[in-house]
Parts: sequence; structure tokens; C-alpha cells
Amino acid sequence: MTLLGLPNKLACSRLGILAPRRLGGAVWRNRSKRRVRELFRHSKPVLGLDLVVLPRRDFLDIPFASLVDDYRYTLRRHVRTHRPS
Repeated sequence: MTLLGLPNKLACSRLGILAPRRLGGAVWRNRSKRRVRELFRHSKPVLGLDLVVLPRRDFLDIPFASLVDDYRYTLRRHVRTHRPS
């Protein structure tokens, strides 16, 4: 998956999911979006961030625990580089 994020001035973080039709049918897109939302619920960033996630074609084949670890690592790295001054 591709994860993009920018700090916002709100007290909460927001999530946007891009699942274009070219990646698969409606069932694939809906399952991917549900999985991304679950990742976001498990590991919400403490800072106000606007996150956009673009799942890849093999997103549903990867075990969820692996996705959680990768998501948390990427999120920590992103939060560390975009701390408010």
C-alpha cells in the first residue's frame, strides 16, 4: 500500500482511501477499504494528520498482522518527520 500524510490543524486524524476501479472489482475494492479502515482504527496517530491510503493489488493476500506492523512503522516514521515546530 501507499501511505501519504500531511499534518492538519485539527485535533483528530482523518483517513482517505483511494481504490480505483482498475485495481479490481467492487468486492475487491470494498474488502480493501474495510481492511484499511480497520488498520486506521487499530493505530490512530496521536497528532492531527490527514492520511490517504492507496491499496495495491496484492493487499488482500498479505496477513493482517503483517499489514499492522508495516502501517505502524510507516506511521511512526511519518509522524517523526512531520512534528509541529
